[in-house]
Amino acid sequence: MAATAALRHFGHEPYRELPMKSLKVALVAALGATALTTAAQARDEIRIVGSSTVFPYTQAVAEQFSSVTGAPSPIVESTGTGGGMKIFCEGIGEAHPDITGASRSMKQSEFDLCVGNGVEDITEVQIGNDGLSIALSRENENDWDLTLTEIYMALAAEVPVDGEMVANPYTTWNEINSDLPETEILAYGPPPTSGTRDAFVELAMVAGCMEIPYIEEQGEDWAEENCARMRQDGPFVEAGENDNLIVQRLNADANAMGIFGYSFLFENLDTLKPVMINGVEPDADTIASGDYPISRPLFFYVKNAHRGVIPNLQEFVEEYVSEEAMGPGGYLSERGLVPLGDERRAEVQEAAVNGSTMEMN
Repeated sequence: MAATAALRHFGHEPYRELPMKSLKVALVAALGATALTTAAQARDEIRIVGSSTVFPYTQAVAEQFSSVTGAPSPIVESTGTGGGMKIFCEGIGEAHPDITGASRSMKQSEFDLCVGNGVEDITEVQIGNDGLSIALSRENENDWDLTLTEIYMALAAEVPVDGEMVANPYTTWNEINSDLPETEILAYGPPPTSGTRDAFVELAMVAGCMEIPYIEEQGEDWAEENCARMRQDGPFVEAGENDNLIVQRLNADANAMGIFGYSFLFENLDTLKPVMINGVEPDADTIASGDYPISRPLFFYVKNAHRGVIPNLQEFVEEYVSEEAMGPGGYLSERGLVPLGDERRAEVQEAAVNGSTMEMN
C-alpha cells in the first residue's frame, strides 16, 4: 500500500495496472522517494552551506524565519562558494544540504557533478547584487583611489616588465605608481574555494591585466591563463572564509587592505573606509548601476527534491525572496545587499517560489 501511494504521488498508476517492466522501474522510484522521505524525517532543521559573502544574508533570513514561524532555525555554514557547491552536489537526502549560497553562478562542472549524483532539479535564485570591496582602516591617513591595472600589478604572481612576464617584483605601492603612498603592499583576501576569489580574479585581476597594451595584444584567453594567479610571496595573504577575521586584521594594521563583499564594509564603516576604484566608491547606487567596476550578482541554489520533504524548506525559500527581505528597504538591504530592479526581482521571486528548474548546456 505504501508503494502504491508513493507511485500515485509521483504520477504513476498503481502497480497492478502497470506492465512488469514498468512496475520494476516505478517501484525503484517509489522506494527511493520513500527512503528520502524517511531519511529526511531524521532532521527538522534546514541545512545551508556556501559563500561567506552570502552567509550574513542567509543568517538574517534564518533568524527572521525562526522568529516569525517558531520553526527550528536553519543551520547555516560558511564553507565558501566552491566548497558549498561540492557539498551541495554530493547527493539527495537528509545527509546532504538543501541550499547553497554562492557569490558567483554555478559552473558547468559543478552542475555536471550535481547531475551525476542525482541532484538534477535545482532552482537558481539571484538574491541581489554586491560590490567586491577593497577596504582599509580609517586610521590610514591616505585617500586611496586605484585603477584595476594597479590592483593587478600589486597582487598578481607575474606581471609584465619590459615586454615579458616575470615574477612580481613590487613590494610598495609607489613602485607601481609614484603618486601612490610609499607603503608596503599587503592585502588579505579570500582563498581559491571562495566565489569572491573567483569574481575578484575575473573582474579585477584579468580586467586590469587586459588594460595593459602588451597583454591586450595577447588576447583575452591568454590573459585569463596568465594573469589570474595571485602572488604567494607575502603581499597577498589568503585569510580563509571568515571575512570578519579580515576586518579584525585591518583594524590591527592601518596599512593593510582587505578584499571582501560590500556587506562587510557596510557593516564596519565606523572603523573601515573603502578604496575607490577608477574614481568610484562602492555604495548601493554605484553597485546597482554597474558604475563600480567590480560588482557582481549573488545567488542561492535549492534542491527541489527536498521541497515538501525537508520541513519548512518551501516556506523558508518564500521568506528569503519576500519583499520584506530582498525588496528595496528590506531587512537584507539594511545589511548591505543591493536589491534587484523591480522587474528582475519579480522574475526571481516567481521562479524561486515555483521551483523553476535551472538549465545549463
